[in-house]
Amino acid sequence: MRWEQKVQCASLSDVGFRRRNNQDSHATMLSPDAETFQARGHLFIVADGMGGHAVGELASQIAVETIPHVYFKNRTDDIVVALNAAILAANTAVNEKGSQNPDFNRMGTTCVALTLGPKGAVVGHVGDSRLYRIRREQIDQLTFDHSLEWELIRHGRLAPNDALLSNIKHVITRSIGPEPEVEPEVEGPFPIWAGDVFLLCSDGLSGLVKDAEIGAIAKHLPPSDACRLLVNLSNQRGGPDNITVIIADVGLLPEGIAPLPDEISQQAPEAEPFGWLWMGGLLTSALTFGLGVLYSVRQEAARSRGIVLSAISLIAFTLILVFWRRHTRSRIADDTPTPSVSTVLSKAYRTASAKLTVDLLATLEKSESDMKQTASTEQWPLDTTAQETASAAAKEALDKKQWPAALKEFAKSIDLLMTAWKQHRKVVAVREAEAKEKSANEKTAQS
Repeated sequence: MRWEQKVQCASLSDVGFRRRNNQDSHATMLSPDAETFQARGHLFIVADGMGGHAVGELASQIAVETIPHVYFKNRTDDIVVALNAAILAANTAVNEKGSQNPDFNRMGTTCVALTLGPKGAVVGHVGDSRLYRIRREQIDQLTFDHSLEWELIRHGRLAPNDALLSNIKHVITRSIGPEPEVEPEVEGPFPIWAGDVFLLCSDGLSGLVKDAEIGAIAKHLPPSDACRLLVNLSNQRGGPDNITVIIADVGLLPEGIAPLPDEISQQAPEAEPFGWLWMGGLLTSALTFGLGVLYSVRQEAARSRGIVLSAISLIAFTLILVFWRRHTRSRIADDTPTPSVSTVLSKAYRTASAKLTVDLLATLEKSESDMKQTASTEQWPLDTTAQETASAAAKEALDKKQWPAALKEFAKSIDLLMTAWKQHRKVVAVREAEAKEKSANEKTAQS
């Protein structure tokens, strides 16, 4: 990646619908100049705090303040070493703070940190906050969840679809702060291609929105719009936890600047390297078979030669078909993204399709319809004109099979509905508080 490549980024953090305070913290630090970029690159961090009251909030805030400070001050040229040292320093800071006050005992936070620089992408993490990369039509999770669920699957003690996993999904095996020492996982550098989209998030997002949905939305919407839609979907599906997401979209190389050796982003997708070999082999076999038949039919003396040629061509044809089928199956197993409705585990990392599908748009249409019906019933303070305009535009785009345009308009409509829903919730909360206070006053007066 080059300094000249612009990175469009956006972030959004939301308390959700069931928590009183937001224990997530996040930070985005873009290098201010080429020199800083060459040494450290851009830095992105998401931390999900754990602990009662404001303890988790404090832990995550310490992490996102300590990591950039230590990372940018470190003098080593090794990004992996610098990022690892920064996460270890955050663990020490949180742990020391927790030991100073009994109320802060064993406070902690998950953390995922990403650097984008000239040597590629480097990720360091502790816990189950995640980093995804969306490239072309595929979304890859580049972090391994430090959770009991993932550890048991990795060691073969449970299958990915085991019913028991639902009981241990949120049990974390590693976090920053509770112990004096922690073992971060720092990986990379991974090559960065122009057009790559990187997404960091807390489990308030990944626990409710499928990988395929995350991939398609982050790929086909601008970062700010994608952040809003992803958070809105999490809340529309219950919002049981705080939700934080950062999206960084790597731009194209400006004209006249040559890509680095491992940057092939501006090239067309790789052509099938063996396609012409298969075709040439099949044509050669067919030609040989034809000559064999011609010899056996037209020349009595060459009949034996024709039979041999025909046999050789048939054997060659059969072998080519066998190897071609094996090659095709291998490519399907290794390279083809999974269907958009499912996510698979492969070597402890997740991969899914990031294609924008009719199924996803149908899901958004239903979400919009359900929210609109509730808005009418409960009389949300909705900007009806703007919402109906966006909804109509989305349906028109669907009819014309203009999927990206439909996604954009559904995102607008859902955002308007969610804004009205949140305003309605605040009004209801105030009314309930007033009613509770009135009831308490009446009981006091009666006594």
